[in-house]
Amino acid sequence: MDIDQKKQQLRRKLLSDRTRPLPKQNRLIIQKLSHFIWKTGFSRIALVWPLDSEIDLRPLCHLLDKVGLQVLLPYTPPKGSALTFHYWKPHTKMYRGRFGTSYPRGAQGTPDLILVPLLAFDRSGARLGYGGGYYDRTLNAYPNSMAVGYALSSQEQKWIPTDIFDQRLEFIVTEHEIITF
Repeated sequence: MDIDQKKQQLRRKLLSDRTRPLPKQNRLIIQKLSHFIWKTGFSRIALVWPLDSEIDLRPLCHLLDKVGLQVLLPYTPPKGSALTFHYWKPHTKMYRGRFGTSYPRGAQGTPDLILVPLLAFDRSGARLGYGGGYYDRTLNAYPNSMAVGYALSSQEQKWIPTDIFDQRLEFIVTEHEIITF
């Protein structure tokens, strides 16, 4: 079995086992992320509007906006391209995008910090997403942006299969800890 097949097999298992985060888990991750963001001093933060069973960062979007930071949300282009990030405010209309995503149609911006949703991660900084390669291309396209993954601690795996295109993370935030690589 090659690396891609191992990744697909792991994705299928994780997606079938995945449940919606509990409200307490969601609050704890938002608390850890907000403290982390505050310590970085960055002002342009890229987040995501959640899919059904993902951690819901919408409260964090509102909090960051309230304290004067700039919130950017991704637009998912056709396969093969990097995500683009667009400014968001609480009154911004959201549009339906590819794969069930939502995005604003505001001005485009370059984030200082990109929060990366994870399907799984390991202690080496390896990550597993949904398989489209969007975040690998995006992190490559924004080399000056810090990449921080976020997930529930239950999403940690002993080992994530990787290849040369997979971008590793500098930090991963869970409801229990901030892991540094």
